[in-house]
Amino acid sequence: MNDWSGNAGSVWKTIGASNHTEHERAAEDYYATDPVAIDKLLTVETPSELIWECACGAGHLSERLTEKGFYVCSSDIVDRGYKRLSVIEDFLKAQTIPFARAKFDILTNPPYKFAKEFVLKALELLPAGCKCFMFLKLTFLEGKARYNELYAKYPPKRIYVFSERIECAKNGDFEALKQSGGGAIAYAWFVWEKGSKERTQIEWI
Repeated sequence: MNDWSGNAGSVWKTIGASNHTEHERAAEDYYATDPVAIDKLLTVETPSELIWECACGAGHLSERLTEKGFYVCSSDIVDRGYKRLSVIEDFLKAQTIPFARAKFDILTNPPYKFAKEFVLKALELLPAGCKCFMFLKLTFLEGKARYNELYAKYPPKRIYVFSERIECAKNGDFEALKQSGGGAIAYAWFVWEKGSKERTQIEWI
């Protein structure tokens, strides 16, 4: 084919994978999520009025949830300047929950390299019947370790694939992302309900 004008990175962008080297990754794997992801989720799900955003970054998702009337406890491993940050802690080492009441949900865009661990930790901490909402790449569906350690034991109840691309900005810099032409990675909301035995359903939003 003589009309191909791409480069080595074009194939990876097409399939939604990443060929970043480690030094190109954001600090603590921080990629902020366009709040429109919350708007899309709320068209198909009704989370608990109490939500723990356990990797809140600069608060992009927390703020939109607060605007929508939810009470949000926002935590992160570092302080990124979010004015409503409740707790600075490593979620994977958390021993207690931030709410006195029994019912709450966990929602976040976790650092991708620890996403499986975030899901397992959330399911450990959540009360029965409560939900874990994780904003993840579609490639999270792949992998033998994920199947054996997560999906075989705790399959998600719903997976909501975005019909339009949702942007995630390295270190929260959406302007730099815009100047670079935007992202090309496919994402979805993965939803677990603790204790649910339903088969996974895939839908589009």
